[in-house]
Amino acid sequence: MPWTEEYYPASMKHLPPPVRKKAVEIANALLAAGRPEGQAIRIAIARAKQSVQRNPPYGRAEFNQQD
Repeated sequence: MPWTEEYYPASMKHLPPPVRKKAVEIANALLAAGRPEGQAIRIAIARAKQSVQRNPPYGRAEFNQQD
């Protein structure tokens, strides 16, 4: 079952909403590509943090305060 903004892995619970949204998107793509669930979650969280940090309007200052 693919994850959504309302239904996501527990490890994404404390992520800021923009990061969680991106992580869910990435994790679903990784699952579709055949990655195991645990690996998809870890990779998605790391890539989402990097992506959101680099792309305004959710910039570095706000990201670091909530991280």
